Order: sequence, then C-alpha cells, then structure tokens
Amino acid sequence: MISESPRSRNPAGHAGLLENLLALLTTLAEFFESRFALIAQESKTAAVQVLILVGCLIFALLLCAVGYVFLITGVVVGLAHLAGISWPWIALVAAAAHFIIALALLVVARSRITKPLFRNTRAELRKDREWLKNLDATNQSTN
Repeated sequence: MISESPRSRNPAGHAGLLENLLALLTTLAEFFESRFALIAQESKTAAVQVLILVGCLIFALLLCAVGYVFLITGVVVGLAHLAGISWPWIALVAAAAHFIIALALLVVARSRITKPLFRNTRAELRKDREWLKNLDATNQSTN
C-alpha cells in the first residue's frame, strides 16, 4: 500500500476554484484576443474600401464640376453665336445668375440653421433634468 499514490483532497478529481478562475480568465483573454485580431484585420480591409469609395466620390464630384464648367462655357459660346453678341457679356449674365442662385441657397440655409435641431429630444432631456432635481429635493427633504 505504500507504493500507492496518495489520494487528492478533492475526491472528484476536479481542479480548485482558483485554477478554474484562472482557466476561465485565460480562455476569455484568448477569445477576446482572437476577436480583436479579426476586427483589426477586417478594419484594415474596410478602411481600404472606404478610402476607395471616398476617392471615387471626390473624383466624380470633380468631374461633375469640370463638366458643369464646360456646359456653361458651351452655352455661353452658343448663345453668343446665335444672338450675335460678344461672349463676355453673356458670360457676365451667366455669372450673375449663378451668384443670385448661390445667394438664394445661402438664405435658405441660414433660415434652416436658425431653426433648433432635436427640439423634442431637448425638451425630453429638460423634463428629465427637472425630474432629477425634484427627485433630489424630495430625497433630501425626507432624510
């Protein structure tokens, strides 16, 4: 009987609480490490896709602006040719029309800016603050 190994204190052969907690923490750390690695890898891919998308949008806007300039130039030259007027005068009229439209858009934008945003949300938050103040006052008066 001396050659037999002594029985552990835990007859079921399970590890103790500390060992189980350590194993749980190690497993959780490995789990989160693998997820963070996956997120890092996918975020790099997503960043490249977003950069390509932004580049395409910026280039498309640039091409639209250049196309618009050529369109206006063509209209100015065509009207000058049809009307028999010097093209600088028609170009000045086209520029004035653009400035008037831009001014109208700025007036519309200014009128939109003066209107408060998130009116209902701010009202609800104000109600919540008042409720909290009243709650604090009620709690202090009962103590």
